[in-house]
Parts: sequence; structure tokens; C-alpha cells
Amino acid sequence: QVQLVESGGGLVQAGGSLRVSCTASGRGFSLYNVGWFRQVPGKDREFVAASTWSGGRLYYADSVKGRFTMSRDNAKNTVYLQMNSLKVEDTAVYYCAAGWGDYDPRKFPYWGQGTQVIVSS
Repeated sequence: QVQLVESGGGLVQAGGSLRVSCTASGRGFSLYNVGWFRQVPGKDREFVAASTWSGGRLYYADSVKGRFTMSRDNAKNTVYLQMNSLKVEDTAVYYCAAGWGDYDPRKFPYWGQGTQVIVSS
């Protein structure tokens, strides 16, 4: 069982940067792939980025490629999502998840509670 807690969300102006973090507790975190997803009210949860268990492979949604960077530190049981050149449309609740998937949220059984990111114009 893995418990995930996101932090670092907040309000930022368009063009700015923000880093959100996800810290895990429980056993086996370093063996799981980790994904970042986001959701706005009334829409499905959207894939943002994912990392294999080792961090050796990273996947990004086209909408964030070149602006967002995901990294993980298994020694600290923490993953990060550095978000640069933020746009208003990046506004969402950001979730981290652990599991065996890459893009598909259904393959991630463990989820954090989410952290709100608001990008103002």
C-alpha cells in the first residue's frame, strides 16, 4: 500500500513557474511508475506526465511538452513536476498516482488528494 501527498500548488501568473511535489509513504514506491494527471470540473482526468519506476523513461502530454519536466528521487520517495511558461489553460487540480501504467489513469491504483494550480491571465 502506498499513500501519496501532493504539495506546492498555488496561484501564479501566466508565463510563470511552479513546482509541485508528491511524497509517498508505504512500501514499494520505488517499484512503481508514477504519473501526474490533472482535472478541471466537468472534464475527465487528463494525463500530464509519467515516469517509469527507475525514472529512466519519461512521457509527456503534447500540451505540456517542452514546458513541464518531471523528475523523481526514490531515495526521498518524492516526485516533482516543474511547470514553466504556465498558461491559463494549465489551471486544474493536479494529482500524482502510482501504479503500472503510463498514460492510462486506470492503471494507477494509488492516488493523492490533489493540489490546486491556478494560472491567472
